[in-house]
Amino acid sequence: MDVRTAWKRKCIYGIPLPLYLGVCALSFAAMHLDFLPSNMVGALIVLVLLGGLFHSLGEALPIVRSWLGGGTVMCIFGAAALYRLHLIPESSAVAISDFLNTAGFLDFFIAVLIAGSILSMDRKLLIGSALKFLPVAFCSMLFALAAVAAAGKLMGYTLEDSVMYTAIPMMSGGMGAGVIPLADIYTQGFQAGHAEVISRLIPASAVGNVAAILMAGLLGRLGEKVPRLSGGGSLVREKNLSPDQSRKETGRTADVRGLVTGLVAALGFSLGGYCLHHLVPGVHTYAWLILLTAAARGFGLISEQASKGAYELSRVVLTCFTHAVLIGIGIALIDLDAVAKVLTPSWLLLVIVITAAVTAGAAFGGWLVGFWPIESAITAGLCTINMGGTGNIAILSASKRMELLPFAQLATRICGSMTLVAASFLVRFFN
Repeated sequence: MDVRTAWKRKCIYGIPLPLYLGVCALSFAAMHLDFLPSNMVGALIVLVLLGGLFHSLGEALPIVRSWLGGGTVMCIFGAAALYRLHLIPESSAVAISDFLNTAGFLDFFIAVLIAGSILSMDRKLLIGSALKFLPVAFCSMLFALAAVAAAGKLMGYTLEDSVMYTAIPMMSGGMGAGVIPLADIYTQGFQAGHAEVISRLIPASAVGNVAAILMAGLLGRLGEKVPRLSGGGSLVREKNLSPDQSRKETGRTADVRGLVTGLVAALGFSLGGYCLHHLVPGVHTYAWLILLTAAARGFGLISEQASKGAYELSRVVLTCFTHAVLIGIGIALIDLDAVAKVLTPSWLLLVIVITAAVTAGAAFGGWLVGFWPIESAITAGLCTINMGGTGNIAILSASKRMELLPFAQLATRICGSMTLVAASFLVRFFN
């Protein structure tokens, strides 16, 4: 097949590549002419079109596809680069940020995936794995803290630099629920200026998130090369049926009415999470969402129709919007300038030490309690050092294990909250 024929036959989302590129060019022209509406319609046009384009590009580049997370990394950093180069107008970037954050599409996306993932799990498997999971995550974080303290001392860093300003912000659970409250803790505890503190915390969280995404891509590749280390998306070694496999055994999938039932279930659990968060603000909304959904599944309080509907809805949302969400993360949440400011070789080595240590600790600890090493390393390890829910999506997408999102959110939210509590005590040690 010659290049011209291949060009014509290549499709993105089932649309011939030449036509798809033409639509993308039209959307760029509309952005710069300020023709796009500054609402969810305009935001979705940009997110969906760029998501398909950058994901296809990332999957077509051999090294990027095999070792650097493929389309996931290309979506995130390709979009961030477009915005940094002013190829995405500020008005469109604001519309995208508002759609994801203010309008809550990102919360909707995560809530649907969490509900679908948990409600599709075997009840006994869910209960047993959750009780083992958090101790593995905590132990892997402690191992990483010890490793970076030792590495930092060898390189001439103080404990304050290596632990408090590098490891802790990486483990704090993201920006909104992690770095921002952590900056307040440090400002009061260290008697430092807020701008000075947060300018040191944000790069650590951002670069740590990048390192976690890249490591997730490598682990996904390793799982393909060495299958005995991976459950193919299932965390527990025994009875390791993935949600996809267990759904095939039920004999049927949800119809359109079932999808609506699943949507109501996901929204209902999300509402419960918001209400409980207002009553107990110290526990994040996603943590309550996970606990409520897991309790309903564990005690058999939700019907099989709702479970099937929630699962099928999560697959629809995952297929339609994952690449779009990744583009939004790159535009709205990745600051390439902040990342570039701290990219000294020695500091990057500290980040690599933390990433490698938390990965190795979670893999080994997971193996001891009956988890697959790669799935444990991804969820109980890498998902403790990312930028919250968006980081979880990027990590699981890079490793092709989105069905592990409930465990990823558990690691990020619970472990991130515990990190903030620990930081409030540690600042006293350094004063």
